[in-house]
Amino acid sequence: MDAPLPSPDALVRPWRTATLVASLVAAIELVLLVGAALLLLAKPLAHAVQRHAEAAALAPAAPTKKAQAIVHKIKKVPSAKHTRSHTGVFVLNGNGRNGAASAEAAKLSGIGYRVPGKGNAKRTDYATTVVMYRRGWEAEGRRLASDLHVKIVGPLDGMSTSSLHGAQLVVVLGAR
Repeated sequence: MDAPLPSPDALVRPWRTATLVASLVAAIELVLLVGAALLLLAKPLAHAVQRHAEAAALAPAAPTKKAQAIVHKIKKVPSAKHTRSHTGVFVLNGNGRNGAASAEAAKLSGIGYRVPGKGNAKRTDYATTVVMYRRGWEAEGRRLASDLHVKIVGPLDGMSTSSLHGAQLVVVLGAR
């Protein structure tokens, strides 16, 4: 006699189980491959992001309309009345680099400016160097900016005249 045929459900169940197990193994392999890819790409990707962020932070800012108006106004200022030796410049390090203020003070002394003091700015994240002047010293501030090849010149802001140690101009050193 012939053996009875198994039911159709009995024939299908082992294939369903095998399919589920194979799918689970494939999902685990996919997760492991994605994890390995992330580990391999994480360091180069992090370096690329850091380089991009540094480049963006050090890029010169586009001048605003107000800044352009100040530059236009500065071009109409008369020539300096005081010589470099009679003009005091207070140097502040605004870029966080050690010795930047001392080096700039030595450079300014070398071209004839009087440097009554130097120090660190309240912030160390200035992107560009700035020249500021006391009231009545705009022409001398513009001359100093020209000597240092600095494009941003403006009135003294955020500092009292007593903290300048007798200087009429302030240079805040930025990253550029």
